[in-house]
Amino acid sequence: MLRFLTAGESHGPELVAVVEGAPAGFEIDLAKINADLARRQKGYGRGGRMLIEKDEARPVSGIRFGRTLGSPVTFIIVNRDFKNWEKRMSADPRDRGEAKVVTRPRPGHADLAGVLKYNLDDIRDILERASARETTARVAIGSFAKQLLAPFGIDILGYVVSIGATIAKVPADMSIAELRRATEESQVRVADSAAERAIIEEIDGCKKTGDTLGGVVEVVATGLPVGLGSHVQWDRKLDGRIGGALMSLQAAKGVEFGIGFEAARVRGSALHDEIGFDAAERRFTRHSNNSGGTEGGMSTGEPLRVRVAFKPLSTLMQPLKSVDIRTKQEAEGTIERSDVCAIPAAAVIAEAVVAFELAGAFLEKFGGDSLTEIERNYKGYLEQVRNF
Repeated sequence: MLRFLTAGESHGPELVAVVEGAPAGFEIDLAKINADLARRQKGYGRGGRMLIEKDEARPVSGIRFGRTLGSPVTFIIVNRDFKNWEKRMSADPRDRGEAKVVTRPRPGHADLAGVLKYNLDDIRDILERASARETTARVAIGSFAKQLLAPFGIDILGYVVSIGATIAKVPADMSIAELRRATEESQVRVADSAAERAIIEEIDGCKKTGDTLGGVVEVVATGLPVGLGSHVQWDRKLDGRIGGALMSLQAAKGVEFGIGFEAARVRGSALHDEIGFDAAERRFTRHSNNSGGTEGGMSTGEPLRVRVAFKPLSTLMQPLKSVDIRTKQEAEGTIERSDVCAIPAAAVIAEAVVAFELAGAFLEKFGGDSLTEIERNYKGYLEQVRNF
């Protein structure tokens, strides 16, 4: 079973990512992981923290000479900003007096629920771990997972489909390679230049008024075989696992596959993906992909398409009303350094999350202790499906 843990606070010394269950023999290119970390830091509307950090993953276990060993893989990502927070984030009780206690929770953040749940009197004890800085570790993990899937021709891309009220158009005939090229060149990770201009203008407007913007990102995965996941138990359903993982991301508020909520507004005859058969390729085909590549909790072999809606960030430069947890008097929410819009980064993060869930499902289906064994299992399964 492929699983992971992350550890570390936003302004602590480092973030740690541990992946367990990766088989032996996979080639891992650290430069690709660091390139994905750099992608996460980009995007119009990001805040000052991204000018400080230069995120790089350093492997400290599970990889030798560029190959996985089958043992747990650990990455460490240093927080450069820790040098400015060393006393305030110290583990030494003698440094307690250096900290400024945070007592004004921000509406929309984990602040208030967290201090009540854990019986704490300093909101920083909650907000540090609740921060989206944690997603740096998840991007490293997801980038690693993409390299477990790459030998089998599986490609995954996250990009932005809307920010605020602006919807970005994607040509129906655009390939994933063309989509990657267009969105990676965009400051807001869209494939629509007119929408990009409108989004940048809206971000600029929010920056002037101290407000923030949310949006919707889409992740597409191609090259998936039919049959990842299972219908037999709720927790084995591929779309359920992916949906749950995406909803665990900070600020995520909704997930949909294929045409998603629109499916509730059309008739079944217009929705369900009709089935065909390609005799030359000896494979079943679909005439459409409204389901987004899953049926009955299993992959159909069509491209997986999933969208995630993210709310606007809860740190506002013009803060909303709140209550001081110490005095119980009305106050304004605390201002923490933040972004105006982090949706371009959210697309990279969602891409990583989907990659990890797909890698987990793939290894459950074709699992073995080494790449050679998995390749043998995978080849046998494809022959079985072709000869059905």
